[in-house]
Amino acid sequence: MEESTESISIEKAKQDKAAFGQLFQQYYTFLYRYLFKLTMNKEMAEDLLQETMIRAYMNLPKFRYQSKFSTWLMAIATRLYLDEQRKRKRDSKRQQQLTDNEKRKMKWELEQGNMDWSLHMDLFASLSIETRTLILLRHYYGYSLEEISIMTKLRKGTVKSRIHYALKKIREEWSDEAR
Repeated sequence: MEESTESISIEKAKQDKAAFGQLFQQYYTFLYRYLFKLTMNKEMAEDLLQETMIRAYMNLPKFRYQSKFSTWLMAIATRLYLDEQRKRKRDSKRQQQLTDNEKRKMKWELEQGNMDWSLHMDLFASLSIETRTLILLRHYYGYSLEEISIMTKLRKGTVKSRIHYALKKIREEWSDEAR
């Protein structure tokens, strides 16, 4: 969306619920795909998307054009996801691993939605939730380290090192599988 058109739409959305609905609808697919890749769970992605919409609506008057609107929405979605994972981790006292059945289900859902499943998804799924988030934001969505730092409230150097070590781990495991 062009910047001036976007800012006009945002200002209208601050005044009118219907205008907000139209504005959010423009980013719906983009956010859903991001959350689905992040959560690897259709229902959780949908729940987080709804919560993102609610938070965005409630906080829209606070939006100050310091970043693109899409970046602002991604930051909300990312924080909601990380908060949800912290709650789950605290409740269960352990990080859940994807089972083979869940992976098959996810693969099927991706294929039904005309999205690709690659062998690398197994390695990707083995990463911690926080690391998977950082890699998605950096390498799939192309956000800068600075933007990711703002979204996740981590220092820029921390973001950079976590991405580096995660990719190193994937490369090592990938080369082990190739042997």
